[in-house]
Amino acid sequence: MTWSRLLTATTSFSIILNGLVTLTLTASLPQLHPETCNSKDPVSCGGPNKLQFGILLLGLGFLSIGSGGIRPCSIPFGVDQFDQRTEEGIKGVASFFNWYYMTFTVVLLITQTVVVYIQDQVSWIIGFSVPTGLMACAVVMFFAGMKLYVYVKPEGSIFSGIAQVVVAARKKRKMKLPAEDDGTVTYYDPPVKDSVLSKLHHSNQYRFLDKAAVIIEGDLSSEGVPANKWRLCSIQEVEEVKCLIRIVPVWSAGIISLAAMTQQGTFTVSQALKMDRHIGPNFEIPAGSLSVISLLTIGVFLPLYDRVLVPFFRRITGHKSGITLLQRIGTGIVFAILSMIVAGLVERMRRTRSINAGDSTGMTPMSVFWLSPQLILMGLCEAFNIIGQIEFFNSQFPEHMRSIANSLFSLSFAGSNYLSSLIVTTVHKFSGGHDRPDWLNKNLNAGKLDYFYYLIAVLGVFNLVYFWYCAQGYRYKVGLQMGGFEEDKSFSDVEMSSKKQLK
Repeated sequence: MTWSRLLTATTSFSIILNGLVTLTLTASLPQLHPETCNSKDPVSCGGPNKLQFGILLLGLGFLSIGSGGIRPCSIPFGVDQFDQRTEEGIKGVASFFNWYYMTFTVVLLITQTVVVYIQDQVSWIIGFSVPTGLMACAVVMFFAGMKLYVYVKPEGSIFSGIAQVVVAARKKRKMKLPAEDDGTVTYYDPPVKDSVLSKLHHSNQYRFLDKAAVIIEGDLSSEGVPANKWRLCSIQEVEEVKCLIRIVPVWSAGIISLAAMTQQGTFTVSQALKMDRHIGPNFEIPAGSLSVISLLTIGVFLPLYDRVLVPFFRRITGHKSGITLLQRIGTGIVFAILSMIVAGLVERMRRTRSINAGDSTGMTPMSVFWLSPQLILMGLCEAFNIIGQIEFFNSQFPEHMRSIANSLFSLSFAGSNYLSSLIVTTVHKFSGGHDRPDWLNKNLNAGKLDYFYYLIAVLGVFNLVYFWYCAQGYRYKVGLQMGGFEEDKSFSDVEMSSKKQLK
């Protein structure tokens, strides 16, 4: 059974709602959470029993499974609502990614401020009930629009199609192909299905895969269709696999570029804890809420970018999105590098002032808002890099593989977290020595956190060079749009070497 994006989304919404309801019940019902403990020593308080712990894990499990289903499908389902056979539809998709991420950012901003405050200062019951109620409203609104949605039917497993191309090419590996397509070889190139938005052009990259589409005796049945899909594939199927191969190097560069973002929730918080976080005499900013600065930057910048900068750059470059997707991702990588450099400079200043102040607790007579520049730069990094990657994966993957594209983007975040952990472990092991603490010592004044930030920046520079190398010869997916609007039929839209003119 192949699930459509709609079926996956509706099922995932229901699972997430069940998870939120379960978590709300753990806070509401006395039987589902440990007894209240007013002891100043949390260790002396009684923990949850097996039933309470099991219900909690059940709720978290529902949320994880539901999120795993909705995240890869939500963006592709939204893109399906635009008619990409028209020029306006293509522009609408580009704008959709900006507004999608801006909305996502606003939601994060609310949850990390209002909802967290309610849970911490008012009531955990109300704090869980608010997102549960909002999720219930979202489900109702989603189902209310059922008659308005554009639906794309599933077409079977995409992995089997990829495997068929690889196997068919391997079976014909001894076949010799001319260096250029001179018409002496007959390829299987049937009309594409109605659900396919664009027919991909036959390219000269990765010619070894073309063997999967070469027709030899016995490959076609009397009806003119492949007698065995594991021996003969269409040019369209071969070119779709080539798209995946071209994307992998760009995807790998994204893992390193996102590593700088992971520092916001760790070492930036450690810095904030040693700085003056007061606003007025009675209010102190929670150290973990500083990431709100990045979110505010995104929320302010994205509408400006979509409504002002994109039209401005569009007039200069002639590109529908103002700048190309890879240029947007590269700009985000630059902002990530600048953020780490600024973070290192601020940390060096903080440590110097703290040592000079002579406070035994390591507190620094320095406002926490000195961390704002690095967080603002990181917000700009997200606005360019992350949204650029989302749009890149969704536009460069074949249409029926967009769910995989969004899964791949989520894997980038997972990979960046593993990479960050590896870097931290390596720094702990090899820095310091000779009775000197390592760079990431718990005592920030004894460590060299600024060196760690500089290390991330240096890795970012190497990654930028690698990304530039990958992007320099990247060929965007180009094909004949089905339905009237036609893109450039040549395969010369190469990043960094040509401009695609707006028609």
